[in-house]
Amino acid sequence: MRKKLLYIFFAGLIFLLNANAFSQKQKPKNDSWYDDKRLHFGFSLGLNLMDFNINPTKKLLDSDPAKYLLPEVSILNPGINIQIVTNLHLAKYFDLRFLPGVSFGQRNIRFYEEDAATGKFFSTYNEKQRVESSFLEFPLLLKYKGMRLNNVRPYVIGGINYRYDLAGKKEYDEEKQIWLRLRRSDLYYEAGAGLDFYLRYFKLSVELKMSNGIRDVLVHEPAGGHGEFVNAIDRMHSQIWVLSFHFE
Repeated sequence: MRKKLLYIFFAGLIFLLNANAFSQKQKPKNDSWYDDKRLHFGFSLGLNLMDFNINPTKKLLDSDPAKYLLPEVSILNPGINIQIVTNLHLAKYFDLRFLPGVSFGQRNIRFYEEDAATGKFFSTYNEKQRVESSFLEFPLLLKYKGMRLNNVRPYVIGGINYRYDLAGKKEYDEEKQIWLRLRRSDLYYEAGAGLDFYLRYFKLSVELKMSNGIRDVLVHEPAGGHGEFVNAIDRMHSQIWVLSFHFE
């Protein structure tokens, strides 16, 4: 249900932004010399929501063969993104963008006990597993721009993003009692939409983007004495929603 609501929000925001852009009356246009340059730069600040798409194994517990654990990301916590914008102007409506930067966030995974015979849920199992990430990211994106009306231009964007997680650990953190580990590298495909606002001295872009990881990022090596957490997960893919504010 959470993912359906995000998709609905994403589609609704695109519709409202584009409707606002094309409902404006003709006004004097701010100069956009930087938009027509072959190469220009900027910076970006953003907020992210990190999530996981988890496929459970429904493997029975050794401690209670009548039950298994169901993992779920229980809370979406906001994180931050900081990037440098490099924009290569390819054609009238196309730009190639490279935005290296860093992002920080976390995901809280809860495990619920379920009766294997009846499917009845019991209380949560142990404490939540808080998985933190500190990414170096290198997105390469193609931007398709619509027609400019006054000082607003809508666009869509898509491409790939290589992320390397500096918070990925080689060993389990027994002090924090975190019994899940993530692989450090992953390749994401990304798609989104936004609006360019042409201000007097610079361009502000507001962009909403979805990023889906291709790789199973879970390290399938159970922790000694706490193997039920890893054993409950078949595959785990990263998903990140990013709201960005680009200054160019």
